[in-house]
Amino acid sequence: MIRRVLDPTLYLVADGGACGERGVVATVAAAVAGGVTAVQLRDHRATTRELLDTASELRDMLAGTGVCFLVNDRLDIALAAGADGVHVGQSDLPVEDARAIAGPDFIIGWSVTNIAEARTAAALPPGTADYLGVGPIFPTPTKADTTPPMGVDGLRAVCDLSLLPCVAIGGITADQTGGLFAAGAAGVAVVAAICSATDPRRAAAELRRRCGR
Repeated sequence: MIRRVLDPTLYLVADGGACGERGVVATVAAAVAGGVTAVQLRDHRATTRELLDTASELRDMLAGTGVCFLVNDRLDIALAAGADGVHVGQSDLPVEDARAIAGPDFIIGWSVTNIAEARTAAALPPGTADYLGVGPIFPTPTKADTTPPMGVDGLRAVCDLSLLPCVAIGGITADQTGGLFAAGAAGVAVVAAICSATDPRRAAAELRRRCGR
């Protein structure tokens, strides 16, 4: 496997529920046309087989685009589908075990929700995680089991502590992106801002413009 380079500038978390009747694949296709730089598949409602089928379809669709493709939580699906990486949370497979299984050329992201978890991430052996998903920054309706929002100041504190690229997530809209990059974020991850938009391509294009990079 050849290690891909992740550009986290505009990171789409393609959530099955948030995409609604339009579906994940059509939403991702439109968002990529609008300028997203990375895509993560997240669908807690899907069966293992359904998730694998969708992941395989997204892998094929994103091949040759330069857009990295990751799977949320499920390392088994990510490996089986030939994804570029996986994103794991605090209650998922430990990030050290994910690295041991996936090997050095797989992209692995890890969620941190507070400064204590950020300190734990900073103490990991080099090469364990490739980036941190930091949040929720703002209140978000797309995930019910989130911790309290950390705000821009919390993001800044994590970015100051971490040597890894930090991707802000949680309730982010186009108007907020400038402040997040100013706080040290390497990218912004969005769900509803694209998945629930009437026109995902236009929403992605506006977010990419606001990212300024």
